[in-house]
Amino acid sequence: MATIAPGTSAYLTMSTMATIVNQQQKEFKITVDATGAATKHMLEVAQGKLDFSMTSPTIYVFMKKGAAMYQKMADAPKLAENLRLVFWFPYGAYHVITRADDNIDTFDKLKGKRVFLGPPGGGAWNTSMRLVKATTSMEPGKGYENVKASWSSAFQGFQDRQIDALIMGCVAPCPQVEQIAATSKLRLIGLTKELIDKAPAGLKTLYTERGRTMDMIKAGIYGDGVVNKGDVLSIGSVVGVSVRVDLPDETVYKVTKAFWEGAEKVRASTPWLRRITLDFAVQEGGMRLHPGALRYYKEAEVRVPAGSM
Repeated sequence: MATIAPGTSAYLTMSTMATIVNQQQKEFKITVDATGAATKHMLEVAQGKLDFSMTSPTIYVFMKKGAAMYQKMADAPKLAENLRLVFWFPYGAYHVITRADDNIDTFDKLKGKRVFLGPPGGGAWNTSMRLVKATTSMEPGKGYENVKASWSSAFQGFQDRQIDALIMGCVAPCPQVEQIAATSKLRLIGLTKELIDKAPAGLKTLYTERGRTMDMIKAGIYGDGVVNKGDVLSIGSVVGVSVRVDLPDETVYKVTKAFWEGAEKVRASTPWLRRITLDFAVQEGGMRLHPGALRYYKEAEVRVPAGSM
């Protein structure tokens, strides 16, 4: 299984999934690689080089159409046919993080700053880039400097003051934000009522397209380490766990069953897992469930939308 860097909600969910599945049964073991971008991982699953990876409704559409980061790959649409879904889960709100003493408190003030949007070519990069463009009309290299780095090096670069703003999606409270906020006062830039009322076309498209939501980072969730006094409104995303279509149905069934039954046992003591629900898991997101996963959801009497079957 491949996922993105430690500290992100996707890593937390998928590494926890692997741990739970490995504990629930002894027939097979999931190993997790947390390097690289999900856009590449999805290709590797489709090519049979991986069994599972993170996916998203938006990136899957790009792959099926041969668009965005896949526009130079003639076989991308055909490869997309080799992907199936295990479950969807919330990626969380996009945190636009700055240091409180820099006084960068609006999107416009990113002008001339060093901004990390996400690993180049990844889905997070694409969403962050569009969010900044929709709120300011600025593009990478045209208004602000786009810092090219991995997740781990970007976290360190921000702490070392080599990066002025760090943008990442995460289910709050995000462990990486908590870690940075333990030693530095932070500020989160959010979508204001004025920006929403103006509803620039790019912004409205961003939060209404498939796989996107409006999300809220609640006031006080990071304690005194974040100086914002009120809730912070931002863009949220839906992501998921994809699997290669030719992985045996029985194997995917057992993985799916082991995860959900194991998650139920630890849900009470693991607060963030409460947002990983069966109804959310099977929502229509443009990708069909793997037959093995679908078998489990039917046995669990979960209402599966027609578009997910």
